This record gives sequence, structure tokens and C-alpha cells, in this order.
Amino acid sequence: MFASWGRIVYRLRFTVIGVMVALMLGLGAYGLGLENHLSQSGWDDPGSESVAAAKLADGTFGRDTNADVVLLFTAPDGKTVDDPAFAAKITQHLDQLARNNPEQILKVNGSYWSTKLALFTDASKEHALASVGIAGANDTEVAANFKKVRDQFYIPGVDVQLTGLQPVTGTLNDTMANDVHRMEILAIPAVGVLLFFIFGGVVAAALPLIVGGLTIIAANGVVKLITHFTEVNSFVSPVVSLIGLGLAIDYGLFMVSRFREEIAEGYSTGDAVRRTVMTAGRTVVFSATMIVASLGGLLIFPQGFLKSVAYGAIAAVILAAMISVTVLPAILGILGKRVDALGLKFMRKTKTTDEIESSIWGRLTQWVMKHPLKVAIPIVIGLLLLTIPISNIKFGGINETYLPPDNPTRVAQGEFNELFPNSRSEPVKLVIEGAKGAQITQIVKEASAAPGLVEKFTVNNPTKDDVTVFKAGLVNRNDSAATIDYLRAMEVPDGVKVLVGGTPAIEQDSIKALLDNLPLMVTLVVLLTTLLMFLAFGSLVLPIKAVLMTALGLGATLGILTWIFIDGNGAGLLNFTPGPIMSPVLVLIMAIIYGLSTDYEVFLLSRMVEARAQGASTTEAVRVGTAHTGRLITAAALILIVVTGAFAFSELVMMKYIAYGMIAALVIDATLIRMFLVPATMKLLGDDCWWAPAWMKRIQERLGLGEPILADERMPENVPEIAAVGVVMAPVEPVPARASNPLTRDAVERVLPPRTAAAQRIAATVEPLVGEPLTEPIPRVSPKTEAMTQRPQPAPSSPSARVPAPRAAESTPSAQDRPIESWLQDLRMPAREPANVPVPNAPHGVPAQNGMSQNGHGATPQPQATSQPRPVPPQARPVPPRPAAAAPMPTAPMPAPAPRAAAPVPPAPQPPAPQRPAPQVPAPADDPVEPPLEPGRHRHTEGAPTVSVSELLARQKRE
Repeated sequence: MFASWGRIVYRLRFTVIGVMVALMLGLGAYGLGLENHLSQSGWDDPGSESVAAAKLADGTFGRDTNADVVLLFTAPDGKTVDDPAFAAKITQHLDQLARNNPEQILKVNGSYWSTKLALFTDASKEHALASVGIAGANDTEVAANFKKVRDQFYIPGVDVQLTGLQPVTGTLNDTMANDVHRMEILAIPAVGVLLFFIFGGVVAAALPLIVGGLTIIAANGVVKLITHFTEVNSFVSPVVSLIGLGLAIDYGLFMVSRFREEIAEGYSTGDAVRRTVMTAGRTVVFSATMIVASLGGLLIFPQGFLKSVAYGAIAAVILAAMISVTVLPAILGILGKRVDALGLKFMRKTKTTDEIESSIWGRLTQWVMKHPLKVAIPIVIGLLLLTIPISNIKFGGINETYLPPDNPTRVAQGEFNELFPNSRSEPVKLVIEGAKGAQITQIVKEASAAPGLVEKFTVNNPTKDDVTVFKAGLVNRNDSAATIDYLRAMEVPDGVKVLVGGTPAIEQDSIKALLDNLPLMVTLVVLLTTLLMFLAFGSLVLPIKAVLMTALGLGATLGILTWIFIDGNGAGLLNFTPGPIMSPVLVLIMAIIYGLSTDYEVFLLSRMVEARAQGASTTEAVRVGTAHTGRLITAAALILIVVTGAFAFSELVMMKYIAYGMIAALVIDATLIRMFLVPATMKLLGDDCWWAPAWMKRIQERLGLGEPILADERMPENVPEIAAVGVVMAPVEPVPARASNPLTRDAVERVLPPRTAAAQRIAATVEPLVGEPLTEPIPRVSPKTEAMTQRPQPAPSSPSARVPAPRAAESTPSAQDRPIESWLQDLRMPAREPANVPVPNAPHGVPAQNGMSQNGHGATPQPQATSQPRPVPPQARPVPPRPAAAAPMPTAPMPAPAPRAAAPVPPAPQPPAPQRPAPQVPAPADDPVEPPLEPGRHRHTEGAPTVSVSELLARQKRE
């Protein structure tokens, strides 16, 4: 499937770019003004008792607007709030405020100067209050209306501070918007510079940024579309930017790196694009699927906040994967080798397979697997120790303490809470329905004895339609559980309903809902990701190992966060107030960290399974996979740390919580776990890593979702000469993915591909092919081809290394070339036009005119008089036949080459030997993209037809 998709994208690359970019830009244009459609709600459990109390009270008395905006006025020095000039200025402004903004200001609920109630002033009368209700049918409309009139509450020459629900939530939203803007200003340029040093070129570095930019703007359009069907919390914006940009750049990094690797291995642009989509593209899709599964667990919870974040994050992940396997391969298909343009030459060199596997990552992994217990035990103990602070974790709700201590809104809210403790904006409420006078009195009397109250319950709304609402402030809103439990445990008369509500009760109900649904979320996410990883890799042990590794990293991360943000270590340095962590944010962190950890596990295991499928032992597969992905995983984690680091400077505690949590998780996961603990664990497990029940294996193979086995499809570098003499490459028979242990070698041994091993065996037993130059040499195709034939071929050192095709035999091979020439004798095919052409002065051990020598391969007929040899046509170079199958291979040492004669003396003609018929050469296709190979087959297999020089020239010109 991915191979076909890669061919389609390459063939229609311009169309794919045009359609996809237009679609992404269209979604981006539609997503403009998203912030006006986002809500402040979604923090509660819609099915809780506290929400039912709020609905009953609001349905009876209308929405409670007393706490929307609370204006805190401070009299000038030496005066009180009763000063006539001071009072006249305030009352006039309040009246004018309501008249000038009828669509935004619902009403002025009351003030000290209009009611003269002691409730609105302090004992010294230096401070007074005014309550203003904001119009709006829901939280979204209320927030939008407050934003329009926020600046009109201030009075010139009067000390006025804004407190209440809307100022606090508005400041929180503004802070999140500033965080996103800071990320765009700081993180994106920093990531661009980092990518330049990773790739060594401007063009390659720009490609992941293009994917990230398209992902963010398109995700905003999708989120805006979702707002027409359900409320979406404003917190979705920073999450979409963080997840969308980070993952999109990571996916782009893996795709571009794999493409450059294929180009460096000698593949054409079309083949490189197809193979990139088959490998890295497939891994990106599976990775995105597993991250979506992790984030999808957030949909289990009833809170709209978590659902909103899940919608936005899932949209960003899907778009990042979609763009990475459509737009990015199409751009790579257009660029080809120009992907390294506009860079520094010494930095942009793409390493070959041998260089990658002998890099520091390969050597480090080899060392780890030599000492698996010494590496694994200290790391596991250290991670377990980091989880200890989790025992101190506490949950709370969103409030002004999430802002920095010096934030003006937080300072104002803190002063209000201190001066007017009985009028706090988050009292606990009793909503009584169906009770009569005496019953109401008894209920209120008993409720006022609850612990943690600053006062007795007072009437908030008088009786209407048999419903009465009472309220009371709390000493500590973060310690309201005992108060709420006491109120809900009270016995009430039959036929009377008492509901406990208010902000503290809503927060407690939300925490309870999260804790109740958390086990279900963890179970479903673990089962789903385990199933997906099994379908991808065909092993049941690897997913279980991945879950355990992720649990260790997640536990250590939560322990670090608890030690910092709840225990308060570093609070002064990071400018925040220690306190309970908002429970929905904690669940969000868990989902994001689990998804990212699974993402890196997929990229690491995919290369291990790919090497395993090509015949590597478990130890070799782990070394090869880690060597190929270690640098990329580290670079991807570093990029995501840079993106996340922009949010670490946020003034919002919950954004700091997410940022520092992701940074800690990325450092632990990309270093200790992926580079040390995973290789050590897989070494200890051995071949058991690949185990799965037979019936599950059959299902996985039937679905065809296993790791693809890539054969070496490259045309040899000296293809014109090789094709002319009929040399073909031996087929590679890959080991099936279901094989339990195809090869068993230790960490330092290297598995040779079949072609190399065959060359060594044949070279040790067959005498070299030695002869005089042909009468007419084979013409060179081009200077470029001639230069390519002189290029030295590196020796393969691992199963994943692609072995170049052997060079064609020269007319007078040197001593060091003789073993290769002997190997070629067994691989050559007959020429297009079989011709019994005598070879001049054929020495002992070399067949002459299809005859056999007396070296164990057959009897040599007596020489006879012959005529002069006729010229050899360029397309039909004489090829000696293969030795008889039944003849034993000689073990005598190779004889020295015969000296050249001054003049060629043709040998006597020999009886013709049976020749294999030459196959017909099919006409080359017009499409530069070659058809896909069958699994396990090589492009140049035995029996493949030879190609004439003219046909090769035409093919080279077309390419």
C-alpha cells in the first residue's frame, strides 16, 4: 500500500502539492478569528451534582452575575469612600457605563453608593465594591463581551482594580495568547537554525518547517469548524501549536533524513521517494495512529476541557502525518539531490549505511549490549526513585493563583479576598428545593456547622418557585473536600432536595470524575496501542516492553513535577506559587507524554524490525536500529524541547507545568530509555523479543501490516559495462518476518549478505579468469560512466548495508581482481548474440571456446588448427560457460597469470558446449518510476536479460 502511494505521489507530485497546499491554506483562511469562537467553560463534570445545582438555580433565578466583575475602589489618602467628590465620580461613571454598552453590560448589580450596605465596604471605609453583570447566554458570549468593555471600567484619577471571574479568566486567556505568540517569535526561528545544523542546508531545513506551518494553520481551521457543533475551550490554541508544530517537524525530520539516506545509497529520485514512503512514511502513519489513540483516551472523560484539547490535538496529529506523506514526498520528488542545496558542503554530507552503523550511536549500543545488567539496573532504580514525590500530589481547580505573584489581576483578587472574606467570588452554595420555612431553617442551621466555613450560610436568592439558594465562603478553597462531604451527608426531610454547588463543589466533582475514569482511560489506551504495535511489528513482547518503559518514564516525570510545582522547589526562581495541580491538566500531560514516548518507540523499533527482516540477529538488529535512529530521535527530542521551551517562560503555572513536564519526559525518554534501557532490555530478552502466539502471527501476516522487507534495487554504478558483458546480481532471499531466529550472532559479529558471502566462497575455490585483451574493446558509454566505474566500493559490514554490484571483468585483470573475476564467472549470462568466439592464448584453468580445462572442471580437447579470430561485436562480449555442476571445486592455490604473448595465437577450435538461450530484452518503460518488486526479489535476478549499450544510452538520457 505504501509503495503504491509513494509511486502515485511521485508521479503526480505537482498535482499533489497544488491540491494539498490549497486545501491547507483554505482551512487556515477559514480558521482566522478562532479566538472569538472559543469558550471558557469545560472544566466541570456535566453529570455532577454541582452542575445540577447550578442549572436549577440558573433556571429559576437566571445566571448569577454577581461575581462576573467586581470593582475594588480605594479612596485617596486621608479620605474615605464616603467623600462626596469621590463618590460622585464613581456613581456617574457606573451609570454611564451601563448606558453606553447595553449589549455588553447586563446591569450594575449593586455598589456601596447605591445600597449603603456594609457588605460592600470594609471596616475602615477605605475600600468599597461595585458588582457588574456581563451580558451573554453562555461563557463564550460573556467572555467576548467582557473583552470589549474591559478598558472602560477604569476611571481617570481613581484607584480601581478589577476582580471577579471574568477578569481572572480573561487574564488567563491573554496569557495563553501571549505564550503562543512567544512561541512563534522565539521557537520557530530557533528550530530553523537547529534544523540547518542537523541537515547542513537551507532547503532541507526548511522542509520540516513547511510541514509544521501548514499543520498549525490547517488545524486552526478544523478547530473552528468543530466550534459550530460543540463548545471548545480556549486552552486548545497553545496545545495545537505545541503538538502540531513539534510533531510535524519531527515527522518532517524523519522523512527528509530517510530520503537523503536513500539518495546517498545511489537510488534514483523516484525510487528514493517510494522507498521513503514505504519505510519512514509507514512509520509516521503508525506513529500518528498511536498518538491519536493516546489522545483519544481524553474523550472518555466528561469534562469539555479535555474533549476540546483532544479534538484540537488529534486534528493536528492527523494533519501533520497527512502532510508528511503527501506534500513532503512530492516536494522531495521535485528537488531530488537538490534537497542539499544552499548549504555548507562540509556539513551536508549524508552518511552511508556503513558510516551510520559505525557512528557513535552504533558503538554506544554495542557497549550497552555487552553490559546489559550494569546499564539496566541503575537506570531502573534511578527512575523508580524519581517517582517517590508523587505521593505528595494534590489536585485543585483553576484560579488566580495560576498567575504570577506580581500579576495585577492576581494582586487585585488577593486583596479582595483579604478585605472581603465573606464576599469571595467562589462560595459554596446550597440549592434547596421543595422545603418550607421551618425545614429551610433547620437545613441551614445544620449546614452552617460544616467545617471550613468563614461564616454561616446566608440567602443568595430568596425563595422562588419553591427554590432557595444559600451561600457561604470558605477559609481555604483548596481544602473544600471535608466541607462538601459534610454538606452532602446531611439528612434532609422527605420530599426535599438539597444540592451542593458553587465553584468549590464543581472543582471537587471534576476531580472525582477524573479519578473515576482514569483507570478506564489507561486500560483502553494501553490495550489499543499494544494492539497497534503488534500489528506493526508482529511481536507481543515489544509492545509490553514499550508500555513498561513508558510507565517508568511517566512516573519519573510526574515525580519531578510534583517535587517542583507542589512541594515548591524552585518556586522563586521560576516565579510561581506552589499549590495543587489542576487535575485536567495532569491527565493531559499523561496523554501527551505517553503518546510521545510511543512515537519514539515506533521509530526505534521500525528500524530494528527492518534489519531483523533482512536476516539480522536480535543483537545486530538492535545495534543497526539504534545506530540509524539514535541521532534522529535525539534531534527530534531536541527540536520538541526548543518548541516546548518557549512555553516554559509562560506566566501561567499550568503552561509551565506542561512545558517542564514535556522537557523532563523528552530528556528521560530520548536518552536514558531509548538509548540505554531499551537496547539493554532487548539484549537480555534475546530472541524472545519477537515472540507472539502463532494464531496472532497468522492474523498479522494476513492483514499485511508488517514491516516491509526492502531488497537492494539499485542499478550498479557501472551498469553500462556490466550490462554489456551480461553480469547480473545474485538475488537476495530475505528472511521472513515470522522467523524466530534466522541468525544468531553476538554484538560484534557482522552478518554478510548472500552476495558477499558467495563471492568469498567462490573466490577461494575457483581459479581466476585470465586472458588476453579482446580484439575489439567495449566502448565506454560516457566519461561520467567511466568515472563511476573507477569509484571504489566499500565493503558491506551489516545486514542492512546495500552491497554494490560487482564490477565487470577487465580484459587484463590484476592480481587483486582475480577472486572477483572468478566469482563473476559463476554469475555471467550469455550475450545477446551467442558467438563461439575463440579466446586467444587461454591459459590453463580457463575455458577456451566453450571447452573445459583439465583442472577438474572437464577434459580439454586436443588443439586443432584454426583460422584467425573474427572481431567481437560490442554487444556480445564472449562469456565462458559455467562449470559443470557435478565437478568438484579445486582446492589448489591459484596459479600466477600467464605472460602476455607478443602476438595473439588463436587456439584450436573446440567442440561447442550447450548454451542457454538469451532472453529477450523488453523495451524500457517511458515512466521513470519502475514497477514495484515482489517481496524478497531483487531488481537484477539470475536469468535477467542483458541490455545493449545503445539501449543503456537511451535509458541514461531519459533519466
